[in-house]
Amino acid sequence: MIKPRSLARPRKVNKVPFVELYAGRLQGVVSSGSDPNRVYVSYFEAQSGNFYCSTNNNRPCGGLRGSPCKHLLALLDEALLQYGAARVVAYMGLGIEPEKVKRGGDLQRAMKGGPHKVEAGMVFSRFLTYLHYVNLPPTSAPIPEMGWFVR
Repeated sequence: MIKPRSLARPRKVNKVPFVELYAGRLQGVVSSGSDPNRVYVSYFEAQSGNFYCSTNNNRPCGGLRGSPCKHLLALLDEALLQYGAARVVAYMGLGIEPEKVKRGGDLQRAMKGGPHKVEAGMVFSRFLTYLHYVNLPPTSAPIPEMGWFVR
């Protein structure tokens, strides 16, 4: 049986509702601090450390000025909480000791990449699919598209 990780604190899902390690990136969706109707799609590329942050309709983040914005740092913080430092460091290919990583800024300092624009659609689409499954009512009936899920 797989035991769930115990978290140091509850995840801030209102701030970062979606974070994942997928397709060679640490990526997710981060809520805007100023507009409750706006979200940002943010990512860091594994190995290169390249990053980008934009609204879900591909408008660049105003805080992205050659270095990671506050949305990207929030994404790193929540990734550490959800996956643990060892897993994030290994996935991102960083040459640092996971025991020394306490917050997202520690990861960010180890990354050497720069801004690299990627369309937000794929990440945002994965987020919407995730929301669809989270909002399904509880059932014991099989859900065909979730047949891959380990029981």
